[in-house]
Amino acid sequence: MNMKTKLDRNSRIYIAGHRGLVGSAIWRFLESSGFTHLTGHTSIELDLREQESTLRAITQARPEVLIIAAAKVGGIVANATYPVEFLNDNIRIQTNLFEAAHKNDVGKVLFLGSSCIYPKFADQPIREESFLTGKLEETNDAYAIAKIAGVTQVQSYRREYGRSWISAMPTNLYGPGDNFDLTSSHVLPALIRRFHEAKITQTQTVILWGTGSPLREFLHTDDLARACLYLLENYEDGMPINVGWGRDISIKDLAILIAEIVGFKGTIEWDESKPNGTPRKLLDTTRINELGWKPEIELRDGILSTYNWYLESLNAS
Repeated sequence: MNMKTKLDRNSRIYIAGHRGLVGSAIWRFLESSGFTHLTGHTSIELDLREQESTLRAITQARPEVLIIAAAKVGGIVANATYPVEFLNDNIRIQTNLFEAAHKNDVGKVLFLGSSCIYPKFADQPIREESFLTGKLEETNDAYAIAKIAGVTQVQSYRREYGRSWISAMPTNLYGPGDNFDLTSSHVLPALIRRFHEAKITQTQTVILWGTGSPLREFLHTDDLARACLYLLENYEDGMPINVGWGRDISIKDLAILIAEIVGFKGTIEWDESKPNGTPRKLLDTTRINELGWKPEIELRDGILSTYNWYLESLNAS
């Protein structure tokens, strides 16, 4: 079921995780779209894993809309190394926010999940109907199960209490404010940093994990931010909805593209003893496209702007 309800630009909107990669993009976009009552707390100000503090913060903010962009996130190494933290922290964050929203009668909630909720070998491109139909990718199953719990929580509040809450499943995201830490970052920002540092130090060879064969889809966070507002105003259904670009690229071709953008002139080698992860993960975006939303930022342009942001952050530090 779809709907069209334009949000009042004076609506009180709470963005959980507003300083993160996704939350900051949503904040920037809503602010530029004329929304005047945006609220959020930093992780220093509020630990969303703490139930009472979270309830108090939401009660004080009295939001009409809650966007849940807060999460413990990381790349393949971090997920494989700290599955307990990825499972427990994310479930606590979600549960506390959902409970606080329910107790404060928040009318609209948008929960942002992840494409990793889908089975490792789901038919490609992955349709929303693949949810809960197969085995997950082992390297990030704990994080995926936490996000699956979030989707189920949205559906449960809708079913038991009639809440008009929705969930969206973004593909792999990147953009300004990304995490470039090599031990916890995702593949795209990690590649930017690896090639930049190799260029600066005049290293001739960069060795990357796996074979480079896996296919991945990438969406700029500014595009996701537009999609979030679009869904809040045009979507009303318990089924999670995919948000992606609709095209993918091999990790090998991505590495070549990033090396070119960064200006790395050396060679790229692949350590095939290291894991590849899911062979392919492309989302079917038919449903959101039929609603009227499509992405705008091409991958090359998005990577270039992200690299420029990274350079600016290095100069500022």
